[in-house]
Amino acid sequence: MSEHPTGRLNSGRHPVNIGHLVMGMAFLGLVAVWAIVQSDAVADEHIRWLLPLPWVLAGGAGLVASVLAGRRNHERQVGWVQPEPVEPYQPFPSYETTEPASRPDPDEPLR
Repeated sequence: MSEHPTGRLNSGRHPVNIGHLVMGMAFLGLVAVWAIVQSDAVADEHIRWLLPLPWVLAGGAGLVASVLAGRRNHERQVGWVQPEPVEPYQPFPSYETTEPASRPDPDEPLR
């Protein structure tokens, strides 16, 4: 495995998009509910309890996935990290010279 710039090893896995996971599970659940209703395995009066089930299960899966993803991405910090010193911003550069400023001679004609 190659070394990642952040210091972690590349494992070839990518993070799961939780929104896609939830909507995919809801879609599969609704297809399963449709199949159950079409096969007349559930009486008509029990369909009202079966229809919200995919949404509740998909939401629960999303909550579990977000908690697990938050635990994996959290790095434990030990101690205090001092920020690097930054030079203050100077909008105009300083033009310091070693020679004292000379003034023009008032008696000399202008060129």
